[in-house]
Formats: sequence, C-alpha cells, structure tokens
Amino acid sequence: MSLEAFASFCGVDVSERQLDVHLLPEGVGTSFAHTAAGIGRLVAWLASRERTLLVVEATGGLERGLVAALARAGIATAVVNPRQIRDFARAAGLLAKTDRLDARVLALFAERLRPEPRLPGSEADALLVGLVLRRRQLVVLRDAERNRRRRITGSALLRSLDDHLAWLAAEILTIEKALTARLETLANTRERATWLLSVPGIGSLTAASLLALLPELGRLDGKAIASLAGLAPFARDSGLMRGRRTIWSGRATVRTVLYMATLVATRHNPTIRAFYQRLLDAGKARKLAITACMRKLLVIINAMLRDGTPWRAA
Repeated sequence: MSLEAFASFCGVDVSERQLDVHLLPEGVGTSFAHTAAGIGRLVAWLASRERTLLVVEATGGLERGLVAALARAGIATAVVNPRQIRDFARAAGLLAKTDRLDARVLALFAERLRPEPRLPGSEADALLVGLVLRRRQLVVLRDAERNRRRRITGSALLRSLDDHLAWLAAEILTIEKALTARLETLANTRERATWLLSVPGIGSLTAASLLALLPELGRLDGKAIASLAGLAPFARDSGLMRGRRTIWSGRATVRTVLYMATLVATRHNPTIRAFYQRLLDAGKARKLAITACMRKLLVIINAMLRDGTPWRAA
C-alpha cells in the first residue's frame, strides 16, 4: 500500500500498564490495558477501520508485544525513534505532555509525515531479541564488576566480586547456549544465520545479534539499511561551507555489534581488509575508515540476505 493510500492515522503511547490511543481524522481518543487481552481489543478496534497507519515509539522493548500483534493482524505499523517525535512536537508547538497528549502527537506525526511502516515479516523473534539483549546487559555488568575489582583490596570485597563474576560468566554462557539453540529452532532464521556465518569476521553471536536487532536485513536497499543502523553519512553544508559528513541516530546496539565484527573483518576478511587499507593509504583517519568498513560490511550482508546467497570474496 502506498503511503498516500492510508485513510486513518493512529498513535499509541505505550506505558507499563496502559496503551493510550488517538485516531485521526476522527479525533477519537481511548485507552486499553497493556495486557494480552487489552492488545487483542485494540487490534480488534483497529481492524474495523480500513487503511490505518499506526505509529508507536521505540520504548526499549515495551512496545514489542503490541507491534508483534499488529504485524500478525496486518496493520501497518511504524516504530519511530523517540527523538523524532520530540523534535516534531517542538516544531508543532505541542509542548504539554501527558500520555493521552503523547498519543495525539504520535497520530499527528503519522498523518503529516507518514513514516514508512515495517515490512511484513520484519519482526524478529521475541525470544531471540530478549536473549540478545539479556546477554548484552550481563556483559556490561561483568565489565563494570571487572573494573571495580581492579580498585578493590579488601579480601571480603574481593570474594564478593569474584563470586559475582563467576556467576555472571556462567549466566552469559547459559544465555549463549540458549541463543544457539533458538537459532536452530527457527527455520527461516537458521537459514539466514547460515549465510551470515559464511562471512569472515561474523560468528554465531554476531549473527544472532544482527538477526535480532536488525530484522529488516535483506528487505531494504543498501542506503535504507545503512540509515536504519545510523551508518549513513549526513551532510553539514551551508553556503560555501562544506562541513564534515557525520553519522548519528539509528540503532546504536547494531553499530556496537558491527563495530566488533568489523575489527575482526579488517584482519581476517580479504574484501574488508583491502578496503580498509585503501582508506588508510588515502590518508583517512582510522576511526573514519572503520566506520566506512562497517557500512560496507552491512551493505554486503544485506545484499546476501536479500539474494539468499552465502559470502563470495570479491
């Protein structure tokens, strides 16, 4: 469906207990409990309306159950960066803030800007996403505890830290085993993971993370996938001034995963290694060269998943 074909525009503000909803052009506002039953009632309420575009903010995972239900019902849904919504509200002079007003702002954003809805099938498996994010939380906690240990001298405190570090190591290993098992149980994801694993520099944890955090891989063109990951360069020009191109926004967690994979690829992936060396030989800064390699690696694996083919060295 083209973006011009939508007739109704819905904003949903997601909180722990409630879903506040606003529908345009009717100007109707209502709310539903943030439970499985409440989500079902919201989906049924929306299903009675034709050609609806719904906008919801990315809220760190709180929205995933709703988005998955909307996808199953075939309701066009755009999950939008909260910063975009804040900037839109300021530009529109909508400075007051309550959950119901937030839902109205989201509906206005949908009506006026008509963001691209997620493609069918672009929702990642909820358990896979949860496992990837949980592993990330544990790794961050482990690194923090390691840093604390370097500054501690008391034996009792050291024992406490060592016990916690041992528990974290075991828990991370358990999560990693669960991730591998989950990939094996998902037929479509297992095939996509096999293609990713053929890329020098990408291991099973990187493959699982990319499939969970960037499920749109293979369903968008190179420019769009780079923008989604926050790896598309933005111009900063004014008059005769030509500023440095910068990257910003996008999915920071995806960039973290790609950064680590790219560091490995610059040593062990012939295509990325040669590209990286050309950039350095041309006088590019190491950080800029790594970022360019991240973008190149992402565009390559996006094309692989689009075409259903394994890695082929250039």
